[in-house]
Amino acid sequence: MIDLLTILQHADSAFPSGSFAFSNGIEGLAAMSAPLDRRGLQAVVTLFLHHRWATSDRVAVALAHRANGDFSRVACIDHAVEAATLAEPLRTGSKRNGNALLAAHLRLATHGAQELRTLIDGGEAHGHLPVVQGFVWRAGGMSEAAAVMVSGYSTAAGLIAAAVRLGRIGAVEAQSVLAAVLATVAVFSTPVPPVAEIESFMPWVDAAASRHARAHLRLFAS
Repeated sequence: MIDLLTILQHADSAFPSGSFAFSNGIEGLAAMSAPLDRRGLQAVVTLFLHHRWATSDRVAVALAHRANGDFSRVACIDHAVEAATLAEPLRTGSKRNGNALLAAHLRLATHGAQELRTLIDGGEAHGHLPVVQGFVWRAGGMSEAAAVMVSGYSTAAGLIAAAVRLGRIGAVEAQSVLAAVLATVAVFSTPVPPVAEIESFMPWVDAAASRHARAHLRLFAS
């Protein structure tokens, strides 16, 4: 029972991770008049899960979890995420979000959080969100499979919540979108191969995020 409660705690949007400040390209897509009604948003989130989360964040979470406190391995995974995240606003957002999550775990005295903070402050790692997630969730007793599922759920929920805050979809419709895309998260919640590469290819989201970074008025940081 405690395992399930731990999962619920870290998947809860109320956990202080700073993720509310980032739309991961959704605001940029909205500014480009992308269809973000129920059908359009479901398509966007599904594509995001397929082409960014499943091939990048999911892999990084699993590998950081397997690193089991080996900070040299954690740093290598972090550098791979940095290289695979082509759009500067998304790179910056991932690092700000990851460092905010780490700050919460420092205050919670999570095992290894201070050492990871020192590694980042020394310039040996970046603190990308999925890397921090994999590291602190293992330290908190979460299994690798659970960590991957929480990562996928949080990614989908965050994208959908951004669309709600932008007024592109209602809260009830948003829940129907979330229910529909959870099947995609489940499909990809299979063990990550030991030699999996961290890669991402969503040029239209990268373009939207880069354009959004130059906007004079915006709700989200990315």
